[in-house]
Amino acid sequence: MAVEAAPWLKVGGLGDVTGSLPRYLREHGVDARLCLPAHGGVLDRAPSPQRVLSFEVPHAQGALEATVYASDLDGVPVYLVAGPPIPADGVIYTGRIDEEAHRFTFFSLAALEVARRLVSPDVLHCHDWHAALAASAPDQRTLLTIHNLPYAGVGAEVAMAGFGMRRTHDPRVPDGLRGSPLAVGLVSADRLSTVSPGYAREILEPEHGAGFEALLRSRRADLTGVLNGLDLALWDPAKDAGFDADHPAGRAAAEAALRSELRFTDDPDAPLIAIVSRLVHQKGVDLALAALRTLERPFRAVILGTGDPGLEDQVRALARDRPREIRAFLTYDDGLARRIYAGADLMLIPSRYEPCGMTQMIAMRYGCVPVARETGGLADTVLDLDLADQPTGFLFAEPTVGALSFALRRALATHRRGGLEALRRHGMSLDFGWHRSAGDYVQLYRALAGAEPKEGSSP
Repeated sequence: MAVEAAPWLKVGGLGDVTGSLPRYLREHGVDARLCLPAHGGVLDRAPSPQRVLSFEVPHAQGALEATVYASDLDGVPVYLVAGPPIPADGVIYTGRIDEEAHRFTFFSLAALEVARRLVSPDVLHCHDWHAALAASAPDQRTLLTIHNLPYAGVGAEVAMAGFGMRRTHDPRVPDGLRGSPLAVGLVSADRLSTVSPGYAREILEPEHGAGFEALLRSRRADLTGVLNGLDLALWDPAKDAGFDADHPAGRAAAEAALRSELRFTDDPDAPLIAIVSRLVHQKGVDLALAALRTLERPFRAVILGTGDPGLEDQVRALARDRPREIRAFLTYDDGLARRIYAGADLMLIPSRYEPCGMTQMIAMRYGCVPVARETGGLADTVLDLDLADQPTGFLFAEPTVGALSFALRRALATHRRGGLEALRRHGMSLDFGWHRSAGDYVQLYRALAGAEPKEGSSP
């Protein structure tokens, strides 16, 4: 259960996971199925959706009818839940908690009914706060995956109450969080997981626990970190740029083409630094912009992304102040992103926290060396030049401009010595495919399927 699944519904990494994982689970012999809200125009994109079920979801102001459509996503059966709280078109996330809570509480309860009537699953796998209420289902074994802990759905309590859902009174949860769907799910789910082992450790401490650290520490035995995988067919440098780990020579042409596209032809020896990111505080974009201003050696940089208006203004100002060195594209452009991965030398990923992250995996697969904060999934996947036998990049510990600037200077010095090529080669040789991660989930499912189901009343 989730509210995104690429390519039909995608805003962030959640959509990448739920759009890929079920297919790999099926390759492991799991009868994995997907349940999504019928929002964001998905009924127009899903192939031949067929109406298969209708029922009413009780509500204090009168029952709301849910209609379920069946479709298929790359061989995975998909159930799409429609109903009055779920707009057929428009954005997936509105930023208005009252509206989102009404929509996603309805979806969670309707998806439970779909599971009961059409599937009878051994394990119900719920993703993030939008589906967390379903993890409280009695007599159903549940796994709740945390993709980004601070997004808990705080403010949803009134909408939940309309559907008969109550806040948790668990003393391990601070009072201000008890009315959030995520709190209910974290207390109730049989097992919990995060999207990297590093993040599973970090959320046990106050800095990244977002107020849930006491609860999570008490449930440490139920918490597992499973590193997200990468869809290797979707992210394929051979298809996108004519080279791969077995045929790396073609990358030189991709580098030259990108520099030409960006009009960086005056100094071909200057390293090309890239930022491909949502422009938000969590991603440390402000640190990256400030660090770029400190660099003295020749370099070129390209920034691609959208996000916080204030950070977008800072990007514009940097590009305006350094027109010879900086190119900025404040937009979403998948094609340009792939060309940047395939042609840049260094990828800046200075996240203040990063549950998993895909940027570093994609960058390494495309031969772009990451300079990343040592946190969460970044620390799990990037091997530092000074700490690993087969390094793939550069890590820095503290989320400060000084620490990032020092890491950048290390990277530029390595480039000057011709040392990036070994890191590039090591990174391209790594396999971040979903098969290993899917196998880890299969083990979780098997452990859950053999466990005693919860007892309690229906939500």
